[in-house]
Amino acid sequence: MTLHENEIPVDETLVRSLLTAQRPQWADLPLSPAGAGTDNTMYRLGDDLLVRLPRTAGSARSLRKEQEWLPRLAPLLSFPIPEPVHAGTPTDAFPLVWSVHRWIDGDEAGPDTVRDWPAFGAGLASVVRELHRVDLMGATRTDDLSWYRGGTLEPCDRWITGCLDDCRTTVGSELDVDALEQLWRAALTLPEPSGPRVWLHGDLKPTNLLVRGGGLHAVIDFGALSVGFPDAEHSTVWDLPPRARQAYWDTLGLDDPVWTRARAWAVAVGVSGISYYWDTFPAFVAECRARLQAILADAATR
Repeated sequence: MTLHENEIPVDETLVRSLLTAQRPQWADLPLSPAGAGTDNTMYRLGDDLLVRLPRTAGSARSLRKEQEWLPRLAPLLSFPIPEPVHAGTPTDAFPLVWSVHRWIDGDEAGPDTVRDWPAFGAGLASVVRELHRVDLMGATRTDDLSWYRGGTLEPCDRWITGCLDDCRTTVGSELDVDALEQLWRAALTLPEPSGPRVWLHGDLKPTNLLVRGGGLHAVIDFGALSVGFPDAEHSTVWDLPPRARQAYWDTLGLDDPVWTRARAWAVAVGVSGISYYWDTFPAFVAECRARLQAILADAATR
């Protein structure tokens, strides 16, 4: 499934050719699809490895970032994160960098895997608190560690306004887009964040949270790793049930301005996802729609 105009398609034959050229000791291991997101395509390799191939040159920059920073972050965190074991180099057949990581056992967070949603929300909050307290080790908000979700809302206003207009055309009969725009604009009136910049995972949605034994076990996909203000980090809690969301809020003790800005980031990610992927990635559009519905339901109770 091609999602971007400049995407480089991959298949099992290509992956095996890369392994044969660069890691021949792995080339004959069993290989099977292990999912595909908006930025990367994954293959499980044997029992213990995961091949991660970027869809575009932009996504390849994220892989290089993971290769550089994940080994430095891992010893400072109490929860498992991906461990790069091979930094693949470009070839004529695949002119981008690629990665092989250690496989982490676990299931995607969801109603069939999470045993206790309040405990899960509190656990996720503890993960976020721990990551945000890690020393920046000299990293600054520049180059690949500068991402829009770690900044302020105002520079995104024109873009998100256009996405809201797109949503009026596509899902306006299902969602109150005017109410979503009001939530976005309410956050724009608030003072900008004043706290320190921190490490951000950037995309803590359920597909990037692995569950074992009913509880949160590991965090994967650090392609959006950045340095910035923490508000947008909280935006994915609208992908979780209300009890998990409340436990997350209570555990971190977030104040109303932070929550309002986090909700605006959730609106931004949802409407931009619908706008961009409407014709190419219906499953992701459905995910965005569900997030926006949850935002509206939650806002109606506060």
